[in-house]
Amino acid sequence: MDNNQPDKRKRPELPLDTFGDFQYRQALAEEMLPMIGRMYRSNVHLLIYGEQLVNLSVSELMQAHRFVREVENNEVSEFETYQMIVALSELELGPAEIDVGILAAAYLFDDKGRELDEFVKESIKDLVGQRGSILEKAQDIVLYGFGRIGRLLTRLLIEDSAGGDNLFLRAIVVRESGPGDIIKRANLMRTDSVHGPFKGTIRVIEEENKFIINGNEVSIIYSDNPQDIDYTKYGITNALLIDNTGVWRGKKDLSQHLNCKGINKVLLTAPGKEGIKNIVYGINNDSITEKDEILGAASCTTNAIVPVLKVLNDKYNIVSGHIESVHAYTNDQNLIDNFHKKERRGRSAALNLVITETGAGKAVGEILPELKGKLTANAIRVPTPNVSLAIMKLEFSKEVDKKSLNDYLRRIAFHSTYKDQIDFTNSAEAVSSDFVGNRKAGIVDSAATICNKKNCVLYVWYDNEYGYTAQLLGLAKEMVGLTYKRYPQFE
Repeated sequence: MDNNQPDKRKRPELPLDTFGDFQYRQALAEEMLPMIGRMYRSNVHLLIYGEQLVNLSVSELMQAHRFVREVENNEVSEFETYQMIVALSELELGPAEIDVGILAAAYLFDDKGRELDEFVKESIKDLVGQRGSILEKAQDIVLYGFGRIGRLLTRLLIEDSAGGDNLFLRAIVVRESGPGDIIKRANLMRTDSVHGPFKGTIRVIEEENKFIINGNEVSIIYSDNPQDIDYTKYGITNALLIDNTGVWRGKKDLSQHLNCKGINKVLLTAPGKEGIKNIVYGINNDSITEKDEILGAASCTTNAIVPVLKVLNDKYNIVSGHIESVHAYTNDQNLIDNFHKKERRGRSAALNLVITETGAGKAVGEILPELKGKLTANAIRVPTPNVSLAIMKLEFSKEVDKKSLNDYLRRIAFHSTYKDQIDFTNSAEAVSSDFVGNRKAGIVDSAATICNKKNCVLYVWYDNEYGYTAQLLGLAKEMVGLTYKRYPQFE
């Protein structure tokens, strides 16, 4: 950057005291929120370094700016992003995801002397005047199952439903448990011991077996057998069914859904078997074809580690390694000692560290054939309800040091096509509860990185519920052709 170039950060005269400065930033954040919401409803989704801005509070929006300054050593603040959002809001834009944080940073160091409006129009020139939709109509979605993942998927689908083109949750299929079943399920949706209350409204129309969630009508269908359901009776057509029960994982069993009227494709929220293709969203999407009626989303651990392994192998060439998943307990374990068909899993989840197996090591070779046979994996279930940690001990073909490795992963997390999957923290005080609700597949804990010549140990946190669910949502959109142009564009 030319040192003689004038500073483009044209800021008003501000109070010298820190509280006055804070209040001015706060006022800017307050003005941004309505613009962010209006653009979201017009299919333009705004982000700051990968974090979606819609539905954030004023304080959360300010925290997003602070996070960038701490991790990226970047001077982009509310002053710059406010001007960027104003400029964008005045344009008729086509459907897109626009990272205003990265664009604002690029403008600060633009050496062409352009005014902001000119810079913005040039940066997104193929979007200007292209206002419209990606899909002809909203895509019908059916959730088969309403457990932990099913309820979180409902939260994300309902949140997403306000954003122009969308996936439209039409029905949830469950087994009836007895009187008051629908009320109990609504209450489980409203509150969650891990993720907190649902930020929206839920009404129950008991006589019609319906939820009204933020204005979305969702039919509750009671069935013990998938083949018994005619979804067209509920006005559902050409739907993507997301099976989150974990009961069936093979092609033959999951094909039962395809035999139902109204269902077009099936997404399994677990590793698929019997030749079902497993997809880690953001990594091997390009292997999806029109003929793929059933896809598996692999496991939460596989989704967490594959993106990081992919980028490390691309740069350093992984020779061998071991992955240890320190995993939160799940609801298939016992609260107190009881019978379980798997070894050790019968012991109390709340009182023990439980060594168990994971298929993540083998799954990596399926997603990334170049790593087939190079990795082993195991797991330890620990007494915490959510957020897990993958410890990756890797050997490379070349020597590496901690700083260069962390710098590379920081750049990948914020300035690459993998920024939706990989997050990055440099906090030496970070613990598991800090990552509850994180929507990235995995979060690199850079402070814990260890390097010794050609060997390294990496620590990757992941919200095994919310992070995985966000990956599912991305894959669901990919399956139905709901993909947004992204700006700025990365190689």
